[in-house]
Amino acid sequence: MAMSLLSIHAARAGTSASSGSKTVETAGTALSIALPMVAGGITLLKHDRVGSAQLVVETVLTVGTAYALKSFVRERRPDGSDFRSFPSATTALSASGSSFLWGRYGWEYGLPAFAVTQFVSYSRVQAKQHHWYDTLASSALAAGYGYILTTPFEERYHIQTSMEPAPGGAMIQMSYRW
Repeated sequence: MAMSLLSIHAARAGTSASSGSKTVETAGTALSIALPMVAGGITLLKHDRVGSAQLVVETVLTVGTAYALKSFVRERRPDGSDFRSFPSATTALSASGSSFLWGRYGWEYGLPAFAVTQFVSYSRVQAKQHHWYDTLASSALAAGYGYILTTPFEERYHIQTSMEPAPGGAMIQMSYRW
């Protein structure tokens, strides 16, 4: 009796662990799709047509290169299902959005997006679809394309403002670039 209760508990624990792993994988996949869409939404909100074009080109090149490399590099997935592990196309999609946001709008946008990409990478490794170096290679691809293609965003009217603490108050600075 005690043995059968232990086996039932062990079976339930195995089921919940696999369903938890599936939840992480699903969340990672959803975030990998959402991140470039959010980046595109930010370009639209900022009326940044150049940024929109850069995002599309960077994403297409990053994901396209990932799929091309999958055809040439035969790396078995950790679950053994096939030989298309290297690099991770899911991570490449997410990393293209985060590298674009960092390069175009700075660390304030890029750092949270980078954290999302790291979760996507974790979810792919956790699901045994990729090795850690598969996801690292995808992030490196995106960072490379981002460095080459993405230019920093300049406000339309070239007005820059800043605020700094000063003794007894604050200093507000406004500058206009011709």
